[in-house]
Amino acid sequence: MHREELQVGTRVVDTGRGVRIHKTVSEHPHHIDETLLYDELDVRHVIVDKIVPLSQAPSARQEGDTLIVPVVEEVLVTERRLRIKEEVHITRIQRSRTQSGTVMLRAEDVVVERFDEGPHKEANSTIRR
Repeated sequence: MHREELQVGTRVVDTGRGVRIHKTVSEHPHHIDETLLYDELDVRHVIVDKIVPLSQAPSARQEGDTLIVPVVEEVLVTERRLRIKEEVHITRIQRSRTQSGTVMLRAEDVVVERFDEGPHKEANSTIRR
């Protein structure tokens, strides 16, 4: 009969004296041109001057890109009615503009210096991000 056995363990191995890491950060300007969107509001007061019953009190409504907000007042007559005094028409106009500027970008350079004495001695290496 044939049988295999396995033993697992750990041991400490001296791989060298260590490493020294040098890191430098440099900044350099970078020019950007970006198109930004923004909204402008065109507000107009439109005179309506219309009497309506209390049961038909108007509410705000949207017509395309324009929000219409009725402005009402109570008028005392023999009976009370609502008169639409005016409407406020608010139109959204989308515009764009180009904004220029300079931003600072950073670059990192890392130099790893090894102090190995053994046969697997590695040369200095540089890492750039």
